[in-house]
Amino acid sequence: MTAYVLRRMISAIAVMAMVGMFVFLLLRLAPGDPAAIIAGPTATEQMIAGIREQLGLNNPLPVQFLHWGRDMLGGDFGTSIFAGRPVLDLISQRLEPTISLSVLTMILSVTVGISFGILAAWRAGGLVDRFLTAFAALGFSVPVFVAGFFLIYVCAIQTRWLPVQGYVPIGRDLVPWFVHLILPTVALSTAYIAFIARTTRASMLEVLSEDYMRTAAAKGASSYAMLFHHALKNAGVPILTVIGISFAYLIGGVVLTETVFNIPGIGRLVIDAINNRDYPIIQTVLILTSGLYVLVNLAVDLAYTLIDPRIRY
Repeated sequence: MTAYVLRRMISAIAVMAMVGMFVFLLLRLAPGDPAAIIAGPTATEQMIAGIREQLGLNNPLPVQFLHWGRDMLGGDFGTSIFAGRPVLDLISQRLEPTISLSVLTMILSVTVGISFGILAAWRAGGLVDRFLTAFAALGFSVPVFVAGFFLIYVCAIQTRWLPVQGYVPIGRDLVPWFVHLILPTVALSTAYIAFIARTTRASMLEVLSEDYMRTAAAKGASSYAMLFHHALKNAGVPILTVIGISFAYLIGGVVLTETVFNIPGIGRLVIDAINNRDYPIIQTVLILTSGLYVLVNLAVDLAYTLIDPRIRY
């Protein structure tokens, strides 16, 4: 088990090194010059060259990459080109809304998705199964921003049940915090509920058709025991894989959702940084989100060994 964990951690470190190199080169090779944006449309070439020299953009790419990697390993993620403040300070101010939205979305997606999948598999061909099929097709087809605008129109503009946009810090008041996140959470979790539910249904159907499940039913095992003690555990590996994949998609979905619902999270910060070619902010956010994704995948891989001990060998 220890050797398996070490192998997975070493591979995670290698992946992060490759991600760092890819992010650095992708931003530097993309069109747009932050020095020209800072200088403004009326700036002369001499002024732009001076700003590039001040920002270190005239150095060769390998030198820039080594300086950036050295500072990052030392905990220094740089200073925002436009805000003039440390990047980590800007990210920490936007972290709470993004974490709140992501956590609520994953809780809703996993809870509802697995529940729907189990019910659909247990009553295959029935009303619940047909409803899940239709819901999954709709959830996969409708983009996040379309679902967001629809919910805003129905639940905020027409009925005025919920606020249209904005965010209330959890430390100020718990109820407004939750109320403001209902619409974005539902909009963002629709596709993930459909994804997890379909996978859970398929895995459960495969397990329920096994001989040992028929033997358990013949011995008088209750429906609860068959579904949760036998079938769900044996179908857990594909479900865990889908949850890990959903987290990867969630990172991109949060950016769109925060823009639609005007939530001051990291997604909005990234959009502003991209428009301004603010390299330090974009690099830091991409590295941190990639690292978080790698950690989630590592946790999923380790969770496999708890569900199926044969994987550790």
